[in-house]
Amino acid sequence: MRRSMFQSTNPALKHDEVWNTGIAASNENTASIQGVVNKTSMLAMIAAIGGMFGIWLVTNQPQLAMPLGILGFIASLVAYFVIIFKPMRAKYLAWVYALVQGAFLGTITYWLDNLLISMGYAAAGGLALQAFAITISVLISMLALYYFNILKPTKMFTTVICVLTLGIFVTYLISFIMALFGAQMPFLSLGSAFEGGQTAMIGLGLNLFILAVASLWLIIDFGMVEQHVKAGEPKQMEWFCGFILIVSLIWIYLEAVKLCFRLAIILGNRR
Repeated sequence: MRRSMFQSTNPALKHDEVWNTGIAASNENTASIQGVVNKTSMLAMIAAIGGMFGIWLVTNQPQLAMPLGILGFIASLVAYFVIIFKPMRAKYLAWVYALVQGAFLGTITYWLDNLLISMGYAAAGGLALQAFAITISVLISMLALYYFNILKPTKMFTTVICVLTLGIFVTYLISFIMALFGAQMPFLSLGSAFEGGQTAMIGLGLNLFILAVASLWLIIDFGMVEQHVKAGEPKQMEWFCGFILIVSLIWIYLEAVKLCFRLAIILGNRR
């Protein structure tokens, strides 16, 4: 459910035998750690290209943004569910998902940056740079926590994260429905940052909480990658592992952009 609502780059993993397995597997037709890293990096590059296309579209062909956005949403949703139920198809569809989601993130980031500028605020270096730095920091931090066995994807851990994610998904769905009728979800909407005071701080806290939940999915993802590599899965499974990681990273980046936007408003960073 979590992966259907948002949309993790370098996985790597905790035990020496995992790395040894990856090295041995590289000479065969089985998945390896290096292979997963390569596939994830490729998908990240495709997402970046999609982001640049999204920005170009809204600046040069704004009339096409809405219809292409709807088509892209449908395409990414179809690609997501096909991959989830048929992992071996990730090799052919993961790039579609990465491209569309990248375009979405690029558009959102560009729009929020311009909104800040129009209101006299500024995010040092731009929202994209700040959100990227947070995403990479989260990736490295989660990788360290996993590597040193501080956090492990146990059954209880996974269950708790899934329940929290389901709650977030339902909340976002309600917020989306409210937006269709011109209403806003209290605290959750970015507009709460402009209200200042306690409202803005609660909104910031919720943003941080959701970002934390998204980040913890990387622990589950790392465990999944390790499991597939240890099991000697077919090399095509590297695309599925890369896809799963990209899904998490995209969600983390999205929440990071929103967090940076809120902070620029709350801290009163004027141009």
